[in-house]
Amino acid sequence: MRRYGRDPADWLDLSTGINPDGYPVPPLPADCWQRLPQDDDGLAEIAARAYGSPHALPVAGSQAAIRTLPALLPPGRVGIAALGYSEYAPAFAAAGHRVVPLDEVDFSDPALADGLDHLVVVNPNNPTGRIVPRERLLGWHAALAPRGGTLLVDEAFADAWVTDEGGGSLAADSDRAGLIVLRSLGKFYGLAGVRCGFVLAQPALLQALAERLGHWTVSGPARAVARLALRDTDWQAATRARLRVASARLDALLRRHGLAPVTLPLFAWVPHADAERMHQALAHAGVWTRLFDAPVASLASREAAGGRPGDFAGGRPGDSSGDSTAESPQRYHRQYRQAPEPAPRPAARSRGLLAAAGRCPRHQSSALTCPCCRSCPADVGRTPPRVPPRLQPRVLPRVLPPTVLPPSHALPRR
Repeated sequence: MRRYGRDPADWLDLSTGINPDGYPVPPLPADCWQRLPQDDDGLAEIAARAYGSPHALPVAGSQAAIRTLPALLPPGRVGIAALGYSEYAPAFAAAGHRVVPLDEVDFSDPALADGLDHLVVVNPNNPTGRIVPRERLLGWHAALAPRGGTLLVDEAFADAWVTDEGGGSLAADSDRAGLIVLRSLGKFYGLAGVRCGFVLAQPALLQALAERLGHWTVSGPARAVARLALRDTDWQAATRARLRVASARLDALLRRHGLAPVTLPLFAWVPHADAERMHQALAHAGVWTRLFDAPVASLASREAAGGRPGDFAGGRPGDSSGDSTAESPQRYHRQYRQAPEPAPRPAARSRGLLAAAGRCPRHQSSALTCPCCRSCPADVGRTPPRVPPRLQPRVLPRVLPPTVLPPSHALPRR
């Protein structure tokens, strides 16, 4: 923002999927400020009832769980979306796991989990808007759990799209071995500053996580606000209805301007080859958006459906009923820039989320498929696991060693 020379107060920040009409927090009782947080204040039980889960553990936002959970899982190959929340890859890599970046098209494969030990699915995914059906998620879990693997489903945006009966959420199934579900107050409730989220899983894992996190991880005021918000079903129902209307208005508006959005209640993602110019134009007008870099492969499924490569996205619209052209950039636009095709030269690298290491230094090919990978200097003593053809690299290397990650600026944040 400093690059454009505007005062922070003059910016309209549309770079996150947080509900701008968040939960109206009333004055809080004095004791929640004065006393240490109490684990037996009923918050865990309230959260379990609200999400339809057998068990829940309050944590200081999903971020606390994302940074801690990988160390509680046996090291292995973990599949993570290349275009999605950027904190999972470094967290798992730091805990000794091998990160397998996945294209969007990979999530349509029922056999995706066959070559993995763990799988992370943000559902719905930000920014792409991809929603994985419940049956496919349970199929992946059924493939992972018998091998000691884990399916971690991040439902940070699920409150806005699940039905009163649970919809596509796996919260009700979270007492199964090898299944972890994350929920948060930050997006739908618009309470990102409260730093309160929940881990839904078996009691043994929740106990291990609680011991690792330590005492008083969620503040007293945050716990008080969470208890109020999770029990306010009237506000939740009214907000879901309001978001549906607002997102439908934004979707129609973008389509009238020749765009092809993937629209969810809190954000929309729009393929467009000229997203960088749009990003700069909006920035000069004082509207801050987010620009994404990603390889062309990640858009294969959209192109097959007739979409254009490159993505420009926009999120939850305002409550104004006006449909003027000027309204189109005014709520949660995100943008995406098409990455160039990889050069044919063996040593060339392509920009984007999957441009990283994992190559055989002798042949400049993927260490998983190089014919000499069992004897290369970089892989002495390392026996590559069997990888089904569906998960083997196509254009870019798919495996990131624990110590090598994509540049942080190339990965989108929530």
